[in-house]
Amino acid sequence: MRCKLAVRRDSWPARPPTPVANALSATAQPKNAPAAVDLTVQLGRLTLANPVLVASGTFGYAREMESLVELSRLGGILPKTITKELRKGNAPWRTVETAAGMLNSIGLDNDGIDLFVQHHLPYLAQQRTAIIVSIAGRTHNEFVAMAAQLSDEEAVDAIELNISCPNVSGGVDFGTDPLLCERLVAACREACRHPILAKLTPNVTSIAEMATAAAEGGADALSLINTCQGMAIDWRKRRPLLGNVIGGLSGPAIKPIALRAVYQAAQATNKPIVGIGGIATLDDVMEFLVAGASAVQLGTVNFYNPTASTDILDALPAAIAELGAKTVAEIVGTLVTRDS
Repeated sequence: MRCKLAVRRDSWPARPPTPVANALSATAQPKNAPAAVDLTVQLGRLTLANPVLVASGTFGYAREMESLVELSRLGGILPKTITKELRKGNAPWRTVETAAGMLNSIGLDNDGIDLFVQHHLPYLAQQRTAIIVSIAGRTHNEFVAMAAQLSDEEAVDAIELNISCPNVSGGVDFGTDPLLCERLVAACREACRHPILAKLTPNVTSIAEMATAAAEGGADALSLINTCQGMAIDWRKRRPLLGNVIGGLSGPAIKPIALRAVYQAAQATNKPIVGIGGIATLDDVMEFLVAGASAVQLGTVNFYNPTASTDILDALPAAIAELGAKTVAEIVGTLVTRDS
C-alpha cells in the first residue's frame, strides 16, 4: 500500500489571475458569442478566459503561428517542452504520418531553460493569454530546480510537468510510478508559486491510480493524455521508419483512448482535468467537456488546420447554450451512463 505523503500545499500564496482571464477581454472571446455564455474556466489556482488551449510541441514558441492564429483569443499557450540544457533531439525520421494520425519521436528538441527565459519568454509575455510552460527533467532534482527557476517569472501563469514523454530516456518514469509521481508533484509545488499541471501518460495499467497520485501530490490540474507508444515499418527494407524506432502516436486515432482516460481520471479525483488527444472539432471539445475535462488542448490538428482553435471558439458558446448551460462548468462531467 502506498503511503500518502505529508506535504505542505499552501506554502505559496495563490497567484492572481492573468489580466486576460481577469478582464475577459473581447479579443479572448469568440466572435458573435451569445452574451449569456461565460467561457471562463478555473483550473485550481489558474483562471483561463476560455477552455481552448494549444498543446506543447505542436505550436512552437508561438512566434511560428502568429501569422495564422489570433493568439490573444486562445485560452492559453503551451510552448514546446523545455529542459535544463539544450537538446538536439532524436535522429530522423522524427515524424511519420499514419492512417489516422501521426507518429513523432522528436526527443524534446529545445533551446534549454536559460535561453527560453532570455529569448522566448519576453515574446510570450506580450501575448494576452495564459502562458503555461511545459518542463521535463531527467531526474527529480532537475524538475524541481526548473520549477524553482520559473517561480519568479511573472510572464509564467502555470507550469505543466511533462512526466509522460515516450521519446526520451526516462521520459515516463515519473508518469508510470505512483510514488515517484506524487513525490515529484509535491516537490515542484513546494518549490514554485505558480499553479502546477501534471501531464499523464496513457501507457500505464491504471490511469486512475496515476491521476490520484498527482492529485495527492498537490497538482492544481491534470493534463491527459500524452501520446500512445507506436511504431511504423518499411517492410520492403525491413527497417523502422522512425530513427528512434518507437514514437508517440497522436491525432484522431487516439481520441477514444483519451476520452476513456479523462472519464476515468474524473471519476478518481476531483481535480480539474485538461483533455488532450485527437481533438480537432467542436464536437470533439464538447465530448471531452461532458466526459469530465474542464479545458482542452489542441495538438496534432495545428499542423494541418492551424485555425481549428479559433474556429472552435466561434462555435463553442452556441453549443454550450444548446445544452441549456450558461457556463462551461455546468456541462463538465455531465456524462450519463447506464450505471448512473
